[in-house]
Amino acid sequence: MKIKILLVIAGAIVLTLYITAFTVDETQQVVITRFDRIHRSSTTPGLKFKLPVIEKAIIYPKNLQEWDGDPGQIPTREKTYIWVNAFARWRIVDPEVFFKTVGYLHQAQQRLDEIIDPTVRNFITANRLIEAVRNSNRELDTFEDLGTITEAVVGENQETEAADQMPVRYSQVMIGRDAIDNGILTQARPKLINFGIELMDVKIKRVNYVEEVRKSVYDRMIAERKQIAQKFRSEGKGEAQKILGDKERDLKRIESEAYRTAQEIKGKADAESTKLYAQAYGLDPEFYSFVKTLEVYNEALSENSSIILSTDSEIFKYMKGYEGRTPSRP
Repeated sequence: MKIKILLVIAGAIVLTLYITAFTVDETQQVVITRFDRIHRSSTTPGLKFKLPVIEKAIIYPKNLQEWDGDPGQIPTREKTYIWVNAFARWRIVDPEVFFKTVGYLHQAQQRLDEIIDPTVRNFITANRLIEAVRNSNRELDTFEDLGTITEAVVGENQETEAADQMPVRYSQVMIGRDAIDNGILTQARPKLINFGIELMDVKIKRVNYVEEVRKSVYDRMIAERKQIAQKFRSEGKGEAQKILGDKERDLKRIESEAYRTAQEIKGKADAESTKLYAQAYGLDPEFYSFVKTLEVYNEALSENSSIILSTDSEIFKYMKGYEGRTPSRP
């Protein structure tokens, strides 16, 4: 009987510990309610206890949580509708306030939607498209140039109608995307403190044109790319013509110099040849005349040549013999 009593007592103790005891790790915090009212809370890890039935332990995470907003159409300052998708990181810093104002973790998404989404919309509608896209006025390269847009400058007392329009380059960033993100964070953070939530970071993760204007934007970008390509082709053709012109000029210069050098060499050779001919002619004029005549014979007459000339012709003087000699008979 004693053993049975001890086992019953031990079982009751184990059951009581199972019902009343629970653990909280380093990434958790707990709110203990009594009849659905806050009795106490704890943000330190360890073994905790609660009364069975009348007390309930609600555990919240202590680490960072993710909020991912739904993408929506928002008009920019120049009345261009774009799809904007933002995300945020947050955490519960006061579990008691969070329990009173929000309740459970899955209900926090609705609270964040109600505060962050309007803040994102306000900042997008108050700024130009380029402010949500770029951060600085660094010079765009050829394939980043987004062209020009028309900005609707809204007066202080006008909410929907543009007071004036002026051309604005996309590179003229006055605020920048980081400043918009910081503005959203600064404006939304104090509102969430009232819910026991600390907003750690807010970022715009995606910006895109709506379907209605996307095609016209793509067409404009294609036209700009074609214009830039045509510019490159024109510059390439101009550079090619310049290279060809330089080539022709250098070629003519080289040919001219080569022709001049060849003529100088030829002139010197002709002079030397004439000098040698003159010297040879001076040594034996008759032999020189004989050789030149034979050369003429060789060039003018062939094996099948027929020519009728007078025997008194100068060209046949070596064939008929010299004057004063008896010509040989066949």
